[in-house]
Parts: sequence; structure tokens; C-alpha cells
Amino acid sequence: MLIAILSGFLFSFFMVFVGKYMKGKLAFLSALIPLGLFIYFLQFAGRISNGEIISQTYAWVPSLGIDFGLTLDGLSLIFCLMITGIGFLVFAYTAAYLKGHHYLDRFYGYLGIFMAAMLGVVLSDNVISLFTFWELTSISSFFLIGFNNNEEASRKSAVLALAITGMGGLLLFAGVVILGNVVGTYSISEMLSSKEFIANSPQYTLIVALIFGAAFTKSAQFPFHFWLPGAMKAPTPVSTYLHSATMVKAGVYLLMRFTPILGSTEFWNSTLIIVGSITMLYAAIHTLFRTDLKGILAYSTISALGILVFLIGLGTEAALLAACVFILVHALYKATLFLITGIIDHETGTRDVTVLSGLRKVLFPVAIAGFLAAISNAGIPPSFGFLGKDLIYEATLHFGNSAILLTVLAIITNILLLYAGFLAGIKPFTGKLPHTFSKVHLPSFLMWTPPLILAILGILIGVFPSIIQGSLIQPAVNALGETGSAVELKLWHGFNTILALSATTIGIGLLFYFFIKPSVKIEAAIKKLEYLSPKTMIEGFGIAFGHFSKIWTTFFQNGFLRHYVSTIILFLVLVMGYTLINNTNYVLNFSSLTQLTIYEVITVIIMIGGILYTVFSKSRLAAVAAMGVVGLTISLIFVYYSAPDLAMTQFAIDTLTVILFVLVLYRLPKYLKLSNYKSRIKDGILSITFGTLITILALEVLNEPQNSEISEFYAANAYLLAKGKNVVNVILVDFRGIDTFMEITVLTIAAIGVFGLLKLRLTTKDRAIVKDKNKI
Repeated sequence: MLIAILSGFLFSFFMVFVGKYMKGKLAFLSALIPLGLFIYFLQFAGRISNGEIISQTYAWVPSLGIDFGLTLDGLSLIFCLMITGIGFLVFAYTAAYLKGHHYLDRFYGYLGIFMAAMLGVVLSDNVISLFTFWELTSISSFFLIGFNNNEEASRKSAVLALAITGMGGLLLFAGVVILGNVVGTYSISEMLSSKEFIANSPQYTLIVALIFGAAFTKSAQFPFHFWLPGAMKAPTPVSTYLHSATMVKAGVYLLMRFTPILGSTEFWNSTLIIVGSITMLYAAIHTLFRTDLKGILAYSTISALGILVFLIGLGTEAALLAACVFILVHALYKATLFLITGIIDHETGTRDVTVLSGLRKVLFPVAIAGFLAAISNAGIPPSFGFLGKDLIYEATLHFGNSAILLTVLAIITNILLLYAGFLAGIKPFTGKLPHTFSKVHLPSFLMWTPPLILAILGILIGVFPSIIQGSLIQPAVNALGETGSAVELKLWHGFNTILALSATTIGIGLLFYFFIKPSVKIEAAIKKLEYLSPKTMIEGFGIAFGHFSKIWTTFFQNGFLRHYVSTIILFLVLVMGYTLINNTNYVLNFSSLTQLTIYEVITVIIMIGGILYTVFSKSRLAAVAAMGVVGLTISLIFVYYSAPDLAMTQFAIDTLTVILFVLVLYRLPKYLKLSNYKSRIKDGILSITFGTLITILALEVLNEPQNSEISEFYAANAYLLAKGKNVVNVILVDFRGIDTFMEITVLTIAAIGVFGLLKLRLTTKDRAIVKDKNKI
């Protein structure tokens, strides 16, 4: 399985070198990668149907208890087959849809990364690796959505999608880390045995809220749904692959995967039912007011995702069975409709449903695919969608006191989805063919064959549901923790309430289709209410936050080094001052101090004089010389206290610093007072306060009990490990080698800066500009 995941990444890597050969007739060969993976995963269907769970584990970060675990069970198998099967058709479709495109190889590279990342998401048994692949899907989808990067709308949609799903990724990371700390493991399979322990944990609500945030943003749940319609700016293969069959279902997969671990609580079920209900109804209503085929399909996709979240929230065996079936139902008919939309747009140059009609006369195979997909979307027998809709009604009708309300919501949603499916799958092909489309012709078979295959599958599985009953659906339901009665899928259940509800849905939906016509005027009127939409509100928050960030940055990052230094020191003073006032325990014992000598007193007096001269001097060179005096007095103090090595280091560094300062100041303009009297008083007070706090901190450290373990370790191992007898040198070069290396790096960077200043030659005009800026 690891090789299966890596194959997508390797394919994308090799496209860098061989991509130029894949832009013509050989482009179809790219589809062999997902086809091979589909066959690979299909061979596991027999073993999975017998109850086997296939696992592989690789050591990843053993020190943190993190392994790269992969698990293939019934749930992940369904998603793997969707990812690779629909991926194969999309790869083949792309070869004709983007034929001759200058960046076709790049597009295939992005698709390969996305496919591999999605496989990683659904196969990961470790929550950390799941998060890693989760983020890779967001990044690769960003490049796919913004593939037409010369268009501003595409770039904006890509950034918006990345922002929303990226935020969800951060929430997911926080949630899984907290969950791993609570359980003591990052393995999903090991978490299954700790369900009650997690539910009783004080962090349970926080963990679930974070997981919800990740799932809702990825699967476009209200109020985070708005990124999905915007992502329709991407080429049709992207819309088909990412936004109907795979990526948007990653959030649904996350909820299903964690249902046996976090589910069956009031907070879990109620939240999913409420969010799913709002999403499915809100998005379904929006399909009434759209005229762009992709817009209609985008909102119907959001509604379908809401149905899946709604079913997971119900949490009963019937509801989870309906969710597993509906995942496949939706993938088949929605991928078909998206591919058909791409063909229509590719051949006619428009997606406006108000002007499209009669295309059956020139795109007959495409019309057949559209008709079959539409009846599956509507739940008309003998389609697979009929089974899916019946299972949804069966789940809602047996949900206790809320059964009637939930069933009504499901019926209204399905009526509106039928309307949307007929608009996308039937409306463009019926009626009279406009003269403007008379020259439209059937595209390459690589474009119309994939949707036809998917549409036929939607009917074939409906007639023979046993094809997937035991091999896919039953293991998937078992993976969700429902190991009760055996799953039985059949097209005819006799005359009952559910059949009556299905007939009602179909009847009212057909009335909607025949009497409600899409209108540009209605769509324009609805757009006037966009200021009330979640998108406008969230974008408004983003704009406001941007303004606040600009004000904040302008205040703190105003371009003056002295301001930065003052801000940093003030912050340290406040933090250290608060801490020291509340936690200072030292007692200064004067009797323990050694008697001062005349040399020490004179040295300190010279040091104080040097400091005062540096502060009040009106000459740069004199101030630098005074600073050198201060440095030399510190060297003398080191000598007095038997630290000649520190004294030599201080002397060398201080001498070098003075020389560098002199070289720099020699080239600078005449000495100027760049601050007023009040500013200097403020800086003086801040400096004295900071120095006082450092002194108190040093005294506090001296009163702490000393632990000699580190010193003893260095002394004992200096010669044994580093072959050096000078312990200090060994510490600097070996034990603290990286720290010393960083110090050398800092000095090198500083030296480069000084060299640049020495080479600087300012004209009179440049100096005047610098002078004016300094005054400001």
C-alpha cells in the first residue's frame, strides 16, 4: 500500500523530466497509473468482504511513538476505488479536454500528487500521517483550482479555497494531537478500544469541535460552503475529481472514520444533524436560482455533502448504511454530470442553461449519459440512486420523535436535487437545437466515453446491487462499528411508505422541472442579497483583520531600529518585572562578600566614567572610544577574578568591535541629534530599569542551588569523548559546537554588512534624503 501511495508522487516527479513527451497522443498513457492502482485495490475486495483488515506499519518517529501505519478495511476500500477508478476516467478525459495545452504535463503532475495524497488520507492508520496527507490535498487542490493562473478569478478562488481548507487543517492538527495525548496513542485502530475513556475525558468536547471544524471546512458545510462554488473556475477535470468524488468527501471520510471513536454522544450526533440539515437544504434551494451548469452542480454537491453529514449524525445502522451507499451513488452521477458539463462547455463555449437545448442531435452519446445520470440523481428506478434515496428515507422514518421533521427535510432536499439534476443532465439535450449550435460535433471518444461508463454503472448497480452488497457495502458498514444484521440491497421492497415517499419526491420534482425555469433576472436579484451571505461576512472579517494588521504593523514595524529595540526591551521589562516582583526570594548577605581592593574600586570608577561619557558625548568617535574603555574594564574584572580566558576573549572582541565601529563611523555623515530631550530621558529610564532587573535576576540566579551534574559530565568526558584536555575548549568546539557555529555565522553576517557599508558611496543628494528621513 505504501508503494501505491508513492506511485502517485513518483509519477508527478517523473513528469518533470518526461512531461514534454506527454502533451500529445501519449497523454493517455498517464491514465495507466490510476488504472493500475484501481486493479490493485480491487483485488483486495474478496479478502475485505471476508472480514479481513489489511495493515502495514513502518517506523516513522519512534522517539515520539509515531509510526507510519496503513490500514485497508471496508471504508477505506470504497474510497480507494473511487479515487483510482474515477481518477482513471478523469486522467483519460483530460488527455482530450486539455489536448495541446502548454502546461498539460504540469496539470497531470498536480493530479498525481492529489491522487496520492487522497490515498494517503483514507489509508492512514496514524492521525499524524493522516494530517500530513490532508494538508497535501489542500496544497495540490490549490494548484489545480488556480491552474488557469492568468485569470484573476482563478487565482482568487484558489487562495480562498486554500485559506478555508488550510484553516481546517490547523484545527485537525490540534484535534488529533490532543486526542493522541488523551488516549496515549496516535493509532486510529488502537483508539477504537478507548471510546468510553475519550467520551468521559474533559477534552472530549474540544477534540470533537476541532475535528468538526476540519471536516466542515473540507466538505463545504454551512457556513464554510462558499469556497466550493468559487472553485468551479478550475478546469472541468478538477471539478469532477476534486469537488464531486474525492476531496470534498475527505471531510465526510474523517467523520465516518472517527464515528466509532468519538460518535454516539449527544454533542456529536446533534451537531452533525443540525449542520447537515442546514447545509443540504440551504444549498438545494440555491440550485433554483443558478443558470451556470457548474454553479448548479456545485450547490447540488454541497447539498449532497450535507446529506452525508446528516446521515452520519443520525448514527443508526440504517443511516450509516444509507451514507455508505449514497457516497457511491453521488460519486457516479455527479462525476458524470460534471464531465458532461465539460463537454458542453468545450464544444459550445457556454454553460448557460437558459440558452442550451437540443444538443442530443449533435451529442447523442453524451445525451444518453446525461439522461442516465439524471434519473440516478432523481432516484428513479431502476437506477442506483433509487436504492440510495430509499435508504435515506428508511433512516429518517425510524429515528424516533424527530422522524417526521427529518423525513420532510430529506424529501424537500431530494425534490430540489432532482430539479438540479434534470437541469444539468436533461435540459441541455431536449428541445430545439439553436442555429448557433448546429456546427457542434461529438468530441474525442476519450471525452464522452468516461461519463457514459459512469452513467451505465449507475444503472447496472441499481439492477444488480449484489455486485457491491457483500464486497463493498457490508465491510464499510462493519468498519463504522455496525456489525449487527447483514446488509441486504434490493431494488424492489414492495408497496410501502418509503415507496410512496419516493414517488412523491419524483412527482413534485418533475413539476418543479417543468414549471420553474432558470432565469438570469432571478439570479441577478438573488445576488443583491449576497451581503447577507456567510461568504460576505467572512470576507468582511478578513478585510477588517487586514486593516488591523496594517495598523499594528505600521505602529510596531515603522522602520526605525531604535523603536524596535525600545519595544523589545520594554516588553522584557514588563514581563521580567512582573515575574521578579512576585517571585523574588534572594537575600543579599554582605558578610559573604570578599573585601574590595583599591584596583577593583578604581576599575569600577573608570567603567562608570566611560559609561557616562558614552551617553553624554557629542562625538561618535569619542563615544566609541569610551565604550572601548568600558569593555577593557570588564576584561580587568575578569582578570581579577581568575578568568584569563574570558578576559582575552572580551579584549579581542571589544577591540574588534571598536575598530569596526570606527571604520563605519568614518564614512557616516556628521554627528546629528536624532532624538529630542524627552526621548533621551525616556530611553535613559528604560535602560536603567532594564539594567536593574538584569542585576536582580543575576542575584536571584546566584541564590539558586547549583547542580553540578553537567559540570561533572563535561569534566569526565572531555578527554574520553572529544580527546581534549582543555574542558572549556572542548565545550565550545564539541559539546556546544552548533552554538559556536551559529555565533560565527552571526559575526560573518555582521562583517558582510560592515563591508557593504564601507563600499557605500552616498552622493550629496542621497545624504540629504537620509538626513530628512532621520528627522522624520
